[in-house]
Amino acid sequence: MTKRQPGWVRPTIDYAPVILFFISVKIWGLMPATAVLIAASILAIILGFVLGHRLAWAPLVTTAIVVVFGGLTLIFKDETFVKMKPTVVEGLFAVTLWIGLLLKRPLLQHLMGQGLKLDPAGWRKLEFRFALFCAAMAVLNEIIWRTQTTDIWADFKLGLIGLTFLFMFTQYPLIRRHMLPDDIPAEREASGIDGPEGRP
Repeated sequence: MTKRQPGWVRPTIDYAPVILFFISVKIWGLMPATAVLIAASILAIILGFVLGHRLAWAPLVTTAIVVVFGGLTLIFKDETFVKMKPTVVEGLFAVTLWIGLLLKRPLLQHLMGQGLKLDPAGWRKLEFRFALFCAAMAVLNEIIWRTQTTDIWADFKLGLIGLTFLFMFTQYPLIRRHMLPDDIPAEREASGIDGPEGRP
């Protein structure tokens, strides 16, 4: 049986490597910061596995991309690779979420379902908006790293955390409209039966 992680683990896995990268860029520059990002991302995955006895697919995919693009940056001494990494990650998640919608298998529910209970229509709408948000962040990253300095790009990379929280805050009305009552059994929620808006 999967061991439940403490509440602080997921935010640490998601945000600690980015924060350490930002601090390292400001102190030592991009190349040393890239090595810090790779090491911190791997350690975060190990921490999540040790405490939860499982590997969540989203942080795992992100870490794999960090290792590949960060490694290319260090090997070729070319900052282009690490600066393109957010574009690849955000674009990949956008495409993956849209594919899930096309296949009528919302993936966002598997990422957030334990802490958020929505009817099927709510999950579809939220996943579509998340996909749009990820695509917009991919485009924005391309614009910023190609037109601005490394320091400004690092500020933007850290700012993605704030933008994500701001995006989630703006989705509160949708979440509230589609939230399920607490007395609906979890297995029926997952199957999409008896939601306020009927079938998925």
